[in-house]
Amino acid sequence: MKVKIGDLTKIKTGKLDANVSSEDGKYPFFTCSKEPLKISTYSYDCECVLVAGNGDLNVKYYNGKFDAYQRTYIIEANGSGKLYMPYLYYFMEDYIDELRKQAIGGVIKYIKLANLTDALIELPSVDEQKSIVEILKKVKGILDKRNDEIRELDNLIKARFVEMFGDPRSNPYGFSKKQLKDTCKVVTGNTPSRSVEKYYGDYIEWIKTDNIVSGLLNPTKASEKLSEEGMKVGRTVGKDSILMACIAGSVTSIGRVCVTDRTVAFNQQINAVVPVNYNILFLYVLLQLSKEYLVGEINMALKGILSKAKLEEKEFIVPPMELQEQFADFVKQVDKTKVALQRSLEKVQMLFDSLMQNFFDKHE
Repeated sequence: MKVKIGDLTKIKTGKLDANVSSEDGKYPFFTCSKEPLKISTYSYDCECVLVAGNGDLNVKYYNGKFDAYQRTYIIEANGSGKLYMPYLYYFMEDYIDELRKQAIGGVIKYIKLANLTDALIELPSVDEQKSIVEILKKVKGILDKRNDEIRELDNLIKARFVEMFGDPRSNPYGFSKKQLKDTCKVVTGNTPSRSVEKYYGDYIEWIKTDNIVSGLLNPTKASEKLSEEGMKVGRTVGKDSILMACIAGSVTSIGRVCVTDRTVAFNQQINAVVPVNYNILFLYVLLQLSKEYLVGEINMALKGILSKAKLEEKEFIVPPMELQEQFADFVKQVDKTKVALQRSLEKVQMLFDSLMQNFFDKHE
């Protein structure tokens, strides 16, 4: 039986501006970002599902005291006793892609209240809802464990880097330093004209910032491709180049990097860094560990952009190539384990996605 979410819940929005957060706050402050901020006071004390109403649409579950940004929707059960809130959370996780399709607006997309209230949810008995949630929680627990194991391997690589080269900013081992423009070629991506249909097709992947994922060495598969004609007016790099997010929705997203394992095109929110005097794996970890240094420059830049010119001026250590290659050999060994974990993670993710589809794909 399908029921409108509006018939099972009461929905309101937060009332605060996003800039009222406090780093030493006691309570979570839910905005439209994926990770909650902190705040010193609270306005709500309830069990709810929170949906970011604009920007990066995302879903969270919370039970307790908190506060919320004015574009965050707070969804509570209406007291009918027919809805188990963790069940609604998993449904909304599945439904979020549909909400993204329904979002309207210009640069920053947003959803309206009706997009939530009119959504149809399959409503089995509360006991069945609880059983479904328990199944999904168990599989999600395995996913979280695999992700934790991958993060530990990332930390191992970073620890080895610091052991061999020290902190790259303080440079305790006294390696020579050079501006990036003297050791690499930096290329800014572009967007071929949308008005020219023949530029878009199925010839070469067109990478965007959401294909650069923290913790993944290589870019994820692009959802959009350019034609052969589009590639001629686009910007491309081959295998073993760095792609860096230099324009993003938040400062924390800027500076994310990945290593190309294939020839790709990329948009103007990305700078490609093609090494000349660096081992590619050394450079990848060096840039990861230098993110604060890179982001610090953004505070002085216009509109949160790390431009090509600014990036080229940044100075980085340049250890002897022999040391760089020793470190790269260590990264390769660790990455073998990481690849195995990643494959396991993908299989579990497929299981989770299949279960979500079986339970919730009836939301037409």
